[in-house]
Amino acid sequence: MHFSLLFYESQEDFASRSDPEKQQEYLAGWSHYVNALRSSGIVVSGAGLFPPETAATLLRQGGEVRVQDGPFSEAKEQLGGIFVIDVPDQETALEWASRSPVRAVEVRQNLPSLK
Repeated sequence: MHFSLLFYESQEDFASRSDPEKQQEYLAGWSHYVNALRSSGIVVSGAGLFPPETAATLLRQGGEVRVQDGPFSEAKEQLGGIFVIDVPDQETALEWASRSPVRAVEVRQNLPSLK
């Protein structure tokens, strides 16, 4: 079964990515986790995302389409990256999510692919 692990990060986490004093510590936590995932052979795909302020959000209202700069909501934590993993069950997906270096990970089973 495929599960998506959606990693939510704080503004401080996003800032640590580019802060020379904090970047090495930030990357070290992710490096260990990503290497463990990839070594296990369960990774289908994955990517880190640019910070939320680089986003554009498309909104449909009353038949009109609007585009706004930035994320959909102003939340304390925003989506920072994703992995799609192939594991036997949700319990295993949650186990992998618990090993990540972030405070919040959303785990969702993927729908079957459309062909």
